Amino acid sequence: MDIVIRPVTPGEYADLGEITAQAYLQDGLLDFGESDAYLGELRDVAKRAATAEVLVAVEHGTLLGGVTFVPGPGPMADMARPDEAEIRMLAVASAGRGRGAGEALVRACVDRARAIEGCARVVLSTQRTMRAAHRVYERLGFTRAPERDWNPLPELDDIMLLTYELTL
Repeated sequence: MDIVIRPVTPGEYADLGEITAQAYLQDGLLDFGESDAYLGELRDVAKRAATAEVLVAVEHGTLLGGVTFVPGPGPMADMARPDEAEIRMLAVASAGRGRGAGEALVRACVDRARAIEGCARVVLSTQRTMRAAHRVYERLGFTRAPERDWNPLPELDDIMLLTYELTL
Protein backbone atom coordinates (compact mmCIF):
# COMPACT_ATOMS: atom_id res chain seq x y z
CA MET A 1 0.00 0.00 0.00
CA ASP A 2 1.53 3.29 -1.13
CA ILE A 3 -1.21 5.54 0.22
CA VAL A 4 0.07 8.83 1.59
CA ILE A 5 -2.00 10.89 4.03
CA ARG A 6 -1.28 14.61 3.98
CA PRO A 7 -3.02 17.99 4.23
CA VAL A 8 -5.08 18.99 1.20
CA THR A 9 -3.66 21.68 -1.04
CA PRO A 10 -5.80 24.55 -2.39
CA GLY A 11 -5.38 23.11 -5.88
CA GLU A 12 -7.14 19.95 -4.71
CA TYR A 13 -10.17 21.63 -3.10
CA ALA A 14 -12.46 21.22 -6.10
CA ASP A 15 -11.46 17.60 -6.75
CA LEU A 16 -11.85 16.59 -3.10
CA GLY A 17 -15.17 18.43 -2.90
CA GLU A 18 -16.43 16.47 -5.88
CA ILE A 19 -15.13 13.14 -4.52
CA THR A 20 -16.92 13.85 -1.24
CA ALA A 21 -20.16 14.92 -2.91
CA GLN A 22 -20.18 11.94 -5.27
CA ALA A 23 -19.43 9.47 -2.46
CA TYR A 24 -22.44 10.73 -0.50
CA LEU A 25 -24.67 10.80 -3.60
CA GLN A 26 -23.64 7.35 -4.89
CA ASP A 27 -24.15 5.79 -1.47
CA GLY A 28 -27.62 7.34 -1.17
CA LEU A 29 -26.66 9.31 1.94
CA LEU A 30 -28.40 12.55 0.98
CA ASP A 31 -32.15 12.43 1.55
CA PHE A 32 -32.80 15.02 -1.17
CA GLY A 33 -30.20 13.81 -3.70
CA GLU A 34 -28.81 16.47 -6.01
CA SER A 35 -31.06 19.10 -4.41
CA ASP A 36 -29.86 18.37 -0.85
CA ALA A 37 -28.56 21.54 0.81
CA TYR A 38 -25.75 19.55 2.46
CA LEU A 39 -24.23 18.88 -0.96
CA GLY A 40 -22.88 22.43 -1.03
CA GLU A 41 -21.21 21.88 2.36
CA LEU A 42 -19.62 18.67 1.12
CA ARG A 43 -18.19 20.44 -1.91
CA ASP A 44 -16.90 23.45 0.06
CA VAL A 45 -13.44 22.18 1.01
CA ALA A 46 -12.06 25.72 1.23
CA LYS A 47 -14.53 26.54 4.00
CA ARG A 48 -13.56 23.40 5.94
CA ALA A 49 -9.85 24.01 5.45
CA ALA A 50 -10.17 27.55 6.81
CA THR A 51 -11.28 26.34 10.27
CA ALA A 52 -10.19 22.68 10.49
CA GLU A 53 -7.58 20.33 9.06
CA VAL A 54 -8.56 18.61 5.84
CA LEU A 55 -6.50 15.54 5.03
CA VAL A 56 -6.32 13.61 1.78
CA ALA A 57 -5.33 10.08 0.84
CA VAL A 58 -3.17 10.01 -2.28
CA GLU A 59 -1.78 6.99 -4.11
CA HIS A 60 0.70 7.43 -6.96
CA GLY A 61 -0.50 11.00 -7.46
CA THR A 62 -4.20 10.05 -7.51
CA LEU A 63 -6.52 11.60 -4.96
CA LEU A 64 -8.48 8.74 -3.36
CA GLY A 65 -10.42 10.59 -0.68
CA GLY A 66 -10.34 12.88 2.29
CA VAL A 67 -11.53 13.68 5.79
CA THR A 68 -12.00 16.74 7.95
CA PHE A 69 -10.25 16.63 11.33
CA VAL A 70 -11.71 19.06 13.85
CA PRO A 71 -9.36 19.45 16.84
CA GLY A 72 -12.13 20.55 19.22
CA PRO A 73 -15.23 22.70 19.50
CA GLY A 74 -15.51 25.40 16.85
CA PRO A 75 -17.17 26.30 13.56
CA MET A 76 -16.66 22.85 11.98
CA ALA A 77 -17.57 20.79 15.04
CA ASP A 78 -20.97 19.18 15.18
CA MET A 79 -20.64 17.61 18.59
CA ALA A 80 -17.09 17.80 19.97
CA ARG A 81 -16.81 18.78 23.61
CA PRO A 82 -13.80 20.74 24.95
CA ASP A 83 -11.76 17.57 25.54
CA GLU A 84 -12.66 15.94 22.21
CA ALA A 85 -11.59 15.99 18.59
CA GLU A 86 -14.06 15.20 15.83
CA ILE A 87 -13.90 13.43 12.48
CA ARG A 88 -16.20 14.69 9.74
CA MET A 89 -16.97 14.13 6.08
CA LEU A 90 -14.87 11.01 5.52
CA ALA A 91 -15.18 10.06 1.87
CA VAL A 92 -13.32 7.79 -0.52
CA ALA A 93 -13.85 7.78 -4.29
CA SER A 94 -15.55 4.63 -5.54
CA ALA A 95 -12.42 3.70 -7.54
CA GLY A 96 -10.32 3.93 -4.38
CA ARG A 97 -12.47 1.87 -2.03
CA GLY A 98 -11.33 -1.38 -0.49
CA ARG A 99 -7.66 -0.34 -0.54
CA GLY A 100 -7.31 1.03 2.99
CA ALA A 101 -7.63 4.74 2.21
CA GLY A 102 -10.55 5.30 4.57
CA GLU A 103 -8.86 3.46 7.41
CA ALA A 104 -5.61 5.36 6.83
CA LEU A 105 -7.50 8.67 6.99
CA VAL A 106 -9.20 7.72 10.26
CA ARG A 107 -5.87 6.55 11.74
CA ALA A 108 -4.29 9.90 10.80
CA CYS A 109 -7.09 11.74 12.62
CA VAL A 110 -6.62 9.58 15.71
CA ASP A 111 -2.88 10.25 15.63
CA ARG A 112 -3.54 14.00 15.45
CA ALA A 113 -5.99 13.80 18.35
CA ARG A 114 -3.42 11.93 20.47
CA ALA A 115 -0.98 14.80 19.88
CA ILE A 116 -3.41 17.39 21.31
CA GLU A 117 -2.78 18.03 24.99
CA GLY A 118 -5.91 17.33 27.01
CA CYS A 119 -7.75 15.52 24.21
CA ALA A 120 -9.49 12.53 25.79
CA ARG A 121 -11.66 11.27 22.92
CA VAL A 122 -12.32 11.30 19.21
CA VAL A 123 -15.98 11.44 18.20
CA LEU A 124 -17.81 11.13 14.92
CA SER A 125 -21.31 10.92 13.52
CA THR A 126 -22.37 8.41 10.91
CA GLN A 127 -25.54 7.29 9.20
CA ARG A 128 -27.10 3.91 9.94
CA THR A 129 -26.48 2.73 6.38
CA MET A 130 -22.72 3.44 6.41
CA ARG A 131 -21.95 -0.14 7.45
CA ALA A 132 -18.53 -0.35 5.79
CA ALA A 133 -17.46 2.77 7.68
CA HIS A 134 -18.85 1.31 10.92
CA ARG A 135 -16.63 -1.75 10.43
CA VAL A 136 -13.57 0.50 9.99
CA TYR A 137 -14.40 2.50 13.11
CA GLU A 138 -14.98 -0.62 15.20
CA ARG A 139 -11.79 -2.26 13.93
CA LEU A 140 -9.89 0.82 15.11
CA GLY A 141 -11.44 0.68 18.59
CA PHE A 142 -14.33 3.12 18.27
CA THR A 143 -17.46 2.15 20.17
CA ARG A 144 -21.06 3.25 19.83
CA ALA A 145 -22.22 6.06 22.10
CA PRO A 146 -26.01 5.84 21.57
CA GLU A 147 -26.69 8.43 24.26
CA ARG A 148 -25.06 10.97 21.91
CA ASP A 149 -26.99 10.06 18.74
CA TRP A 150 -28.58 13.17 17.27
CA ASN A 151 -30.71 14.56 14.47
CA PRO A 152 -29.15 17.38 12.42
CA LEU A 153 -32.57 18.28 11.00
CA PRO A 154 -35.05 18.02 13.90
CA GLU A 155 -37.91 19.00 11.61
CA LEU A 156 -37.41 15.64 9.83
CA ASP A 157 -38.08 12.70 12.11
CA ASP A 158 -36.27 10.05 10.08
CA ILE A 159 -32.73 11.48 10.13
CA MET A 160 -30.78 10.16 13.10
CA LEU A 161 -26.99 10.14 13.15
CA LEU A 162 -25.22 7.47 15.15
CA THR A 163 -22.31 8.52 17.35
CA TYR A 164 -19.07 6.62 17.74
CA GLU A 165 -16.26 7.54 20.08
CA LEU A 166 -12.72 6.42 20.80
CA THR A 167 -11.23 7.04 24.21
CA LEU A 168 -7.57 7.94 23.84
